[in-house]
Amino acid sequence: MALPRLLPMSEYAVEATNIVRTFHDGGFRALDDVTLRVPTGEVFGLLGPNGSGKTTMIRILSTVLSPTKGVASVGGFDVVKHPGRVRQVIGLAGQFAAVDENLTGFENLRMVGLLNHLEKAKVVTRSRQLLDEFGLADFGNKLAKTYSGGMRRRLDLAAALVASPPILFLDEPTTGLDPQSRQDLWTIIEGLVEGGTTVLLTTQYLEEADRLCRQLVVLDHGKIIAEGTSAELKSRLGNTVLVLSFASTHDAARALSLVSGVSTKPANSEGTVIELTVDNGPAAAADALRRIDGDGIVLTGLQLREPSLDDVFLSLTGHKAEETGEAPSAPQDRRIRRRARV
Repeated sequence: MALPRLLPMSEYAVEATNIVRTFHDGGFRALDDVTLRVPTGEVFGLLGPNGSGKTTMIRILSTVLSPTKGVASVGGFDVVKHPGRVRQVIGLAGQFAAVDENLTGFENLRMVGLLNHLEKAKVVTRSRQLLDEFGLADFGNKLAKTYSGGMRRRLDLAAALVASPPILFLDEPTTGLDPQSRQDLWTIIEGLVEGGTTVLLTTQYLEEADRLCRQLVVLDHGKIIAEGTSAELKSRLGNTVLVLSFASTHDAARALSLVSGVSTKPANSEGTVIELTVDNGPAAAADALRRIDGDGIVLTGLQLREPSLDDVFLSLTGHKAEETGEAPSAPQDRRIRRRARV
């Protein structure tokens, strides 16, 4: 039976409907009725802590896993019925750089190109082009094991782009990177989208999602708990976050009961800091100060700021995004890349 021809990109590059994925004979649901649609030519974010189901969704969309229930298509191709075609239109870079340390940067890219059955002349040209675009031209003939973590991650992303896929899956690509390397990778991702690439990004870094993603889906324990733009999610909280700092945890605990009535939303207390989401920042700050001063508690710091996605996530889940649990697998990431166009 002949495979379908490669279809032109539609309004949605990725569509997943009512996806369920269970493990341990159905005893554990990694994904529970998840539906998402990724518009073509955008960065779409899957936000959540480790263990929320982000990597499981990427594995389903990249054909490593099959859904227990539900249907999904990538580039117009069903991930179960036409996995080979799906691999033709995707690139994948994961949390762990899937590069061969005993090959040079150029050799890594050339190997990926040849495994994708690209013409040898085109492979050489494309590899040199990507090394230059990713700031690795001066290191192309050096072994990958001599690269820094940020350089390896850039090489891994370059390898995912050798075949010029229109859809790119990035599974926590900046985890473990230093701030400058993370910023560099963000700039590269923004450039790819400007060139027409669709990016599905999983992350637990709220700052990353805020900067890169036009649309967001927030996952927790395999379920979608919120979706929308960054601004829409922030607007659910209120206009301002009031941050109060104290000299000791004892003072903070005393103050918590006093200032809780300043906001209709629950206060967040951690150590010597209390945070309150309020609608009228100046008035709320004045009210909080009166209550604290009236009880003789010394305030060491006060700040008013706009809500962040960290605040949104904490309000939605009751915990922070950075938690331990599910982790992607580097060998599986590499296997997908090498199976593309086979």
